[in-house]
Amino acid sequence: MASPPPSPAKKPSQLHPTTITTLDDDTLREIFLRLPSLPSLVRAALSCRAFLDAVRSPHAFRRQFRALHPPPLLGLFLGIQDTVSPTFVPLLHRSDPDTAAAVRGADFFLTHLPVSEDEDDEDAVFEWSIGACRDGFVVLDNWSTRQVAVYNPLRRTMDLFPLPPHGDDCEGLHFDYHILAAEEDYRSPYRVVCVWHGERGARADVLSSDTKKWQVFPWTDIDGLWPQRGKLVNGRIYWTIGMPTDARVLNTATMQFSRMDMPPSSRVNEMLTAGETKDGRLCVVFAPNVELNSKSALVVWTWRADDDNGVERWMQDRSLPLQEILGIVRCDFRDDVKRIEVSVKAIIGGFVYLSAYCGRWQHHHSTRWLLSFCMETAVLNNLGRIIHGASYPYIMPWPRSLVGTQHSKVSTQGCLTRRI
Repeated sequence: MASPPPSPAKKPSQLHPTTITTLDDDTLREIFLRLPSLPSLVRAALSCRAFLDAVRSPHAFRRQFRALHPPPLLGLFLGIQDTVSPTFVPLLHRSDPDTAAAVRGADFFLTHLPVSEDEDDEDAVFEWSIGACRDGFVVLDNWSTRQVAVYNPLRRTMDLFPLPPHGDDCEGLHFDYHILAAEEDYRSPYRVVCVWHGERGARADVLSSDTKKWQVFPWTDIDGLWPQRGKLVNGRIYWTIGMPTDARVLNTATMQFSRMDMPPSSRVNEMLTAGETKDGRLCVVFAPNVELNSKSALVVWTWRADDDNGVERWMQDRSLPLQEILGIVRCDFRDDVKRIEVSVKAIIGGFVYLSAYCGRWQHHHSTRWLLSFCMETAVLNNLGRIIHGASYPYIMPWPRSLVGTQHSKVSTQGCLTRRI
């Protein structure tokens, strides 16, 4: 009996190719974490609705991305005398075209600032002066037009408010501005804080963007030597420049002033600047401005719990010998005439941004080197040349288009290079 013919071999099941549309959100986020910068993430996320939803949904993704990528420094605003508005100097981003596109698409020329029409008044001051730069906002004031402007160059938006109340008790006092904005909820109004400083006290004025009115808080009697350039860290403003051994502190939740002891300084003429670490902790940096010697160093202190009893106190974390800066600023003078000048511009997200110049005592240069020092890795980078003077680093904030809310509607049509 003949055996039955063999059954036909089964054809192997055809595998469907994996496409970008079949990837789940977790896989997409793993891919996005490997992008080189925040502007690159924005460009990718706005290319389609599925990508945008994957990026916007979890707060944990924002923390992961920031942990892997340094805060994108787009450039600096320079406060130069005899100019109508601050000058923006972008950093060169030849290796990151997406960051360069973000700079090109923004309004860093501040073109919407109004100009005073009273040109016949020779005593009028028509310049806009920069007072703060944080979270994507730039705060400026104009004492001729009696206005305060809150500018967002990346979003190309501007709000105008009246100047803070200037009574007789504020005559001759120093003041500075600070911006308080909520990243998690862009619908919440932001606040502008103007703090008036005297040798024996201080006063805070607060403006809310929804009411457009200034709230004046009572004068506080507190000693100090004309504090300058306060730094906002975790809801508190710390003034360390102009203070001998402690800092003047303002709690922006209660608008109460206090004092805080600073770490011990080894030199009388060291400049102390406050800032924040990568995880948001308070830190201060001592920058010596002295003749160079083998012991000169930039020192970082952090306010954290010690390993012994868990009590929070000042602990020294990093030390950057100024000898390491010499190779970057190309100082080749003889040792007997060598002098290095270091100025800390800002401490943001665990990075210390500083300017440095090395030269002779009697020689002055209008340009300096801009450097960044990572407190976590102790890596020192050269960011290029800058003009000497008051400068405000502009850090790209997390875009509101990448923060999910129930009422948010973001269009993914068009080309991202026009606006990031």
